[in-house]
Amino acid sequence: MATNEAIKIALIDDHKLFREGVKRILSFEPSFDVVAEADDGSEAKDIVAKHQPDIVLMDINMPDMNGIEATKELLAQFPDLKVIILSIHEDESYVTHALQTGAQGYLLKEMDTDSLMEAIKVVYDGGSYLHPKVTHNLVEEYRKLAKNNQSNNSVMDIEYRKPLHLLTKRECQVLQLLSEGQSNRKIAETLVISEKTVKNHVSNILQKMNVDDRTQAVVTAIRNGWVEVF
Repeated sequence: MATNEAIKIALIDDHKLFREGVKRILSFEPSFDVVAEADDGSEAKDIVAKHQPDIVLMDINMPDMNGIEATKELLAQFPDLKVIILSIHEDESYVTHALQTGAQGYLLKEMDTDSLMEAIKVVYDGGSYLHPKVTHNLVEEYRKLAKNNQSNNSVMDIEYRKPLHLLTKRECQVLQLLSEGQSNRKIAETLVISEKTVKNHVSNILQKMNVDDRTQAVVTAIRNGWVEVF
């Protein structure tokens, strides 16, 4: 992407040192441009209206207006805006609430540089992105619910079978690793392939399974017994 087509980013977080760190990371990527920043969600609408960013990186915990409330207000006024939540909370309830509000991404603040950059690009292109640990926790929560379910749909009772009618053998491997909460980089290392190839596989999996994001793919795979549940 050329510099004049850079993804415009607004950064909203009440911790100045964290903001500075994120800005510094993003400055190394020519296709990113931090056009505005603020330290509270109450300022979000003003800076979005003024600077028209493509993506807002939004802290979930702020003093006057938290990230969830700010996201809800922003998307009501700017429905095409994309929001990625930044959080220290990996609990499933926080993630679910953020996604229900309309956020397209959820990153833990312990994220590495690659995860941050990948999340921005995926969300900008219309996808959804969850921190791998968050994906893993959502899957764990689903597994617990399924295990406690007394019906025959319990995940522990589902026979494991690869979906070879739908996916290639390599895509089955990638789906299994996604269910274990592995990032694209980790999957690439495990399968000894490039990250670009992993991204292509993930894209194909989502399209073939007719789902919107990685989490939906994993939950669907568990329901159907397409991945091994350890």
